[in-house]
Amino acid sequence: MRCPYCGSLETQVKDSRPTEDSSSIRRRRVCPDCAGRFTTFERVQLRELTVVKKSGRRVPFEREKLMRSLDIALRKRPVDPERVERMVNGIVRQLESSGESEIASERIGQLVMKGLRTLDGVAYVRFASVYRNFTEASDFGAIVDELVGEDVEPAGVDAAEASDGT
Repeated sequence: MRCPYCGSLETQVKDSRPTEDSSSIRRRRVCPDCAGRFTTFERVQLRELTVVKKSGRRVPFEREKLMRSLDIALRKRPVDPERVERMVNGIVRQLESSGESEIASERIGQLVMKGLRTLDGVAYVRFASVYRNFTEASDFGAIVDELVGEDVEPAGVDAAEASDGT
């Protein structure tokens, strides 16, 4: 593994252990040339995935890019990083086990939206604003109403009337 500090190819593994969900192995490494220390992760990759963008352009799938977009959506939100990691692992597993090597970017966005919806409502709205390309303030209102509307009865209707359909 190349040292990120000096570029040396002679790094040594000092410690290896599985992550909490056992989906990867965390390795602490040290460079004998510059004494720099860094961490790497080893994960199972079932197949090479290609993302097909809306424009038709094809790019390699990058797990790190998915993590970065979630980090932005979740910035300053009280969400445990382990839950985010599990969500990303689940999305990647779904994509790899789908049997397809080319995945539409819309499919990835849908999976992220589904995961964020249960993880954190604010992050869900933030991500949706970029994913759905919001252009007006009313777009935010619509997504919030959609998010809240599933859990709340319409105003002025009690639960008995709502279930009777009267």
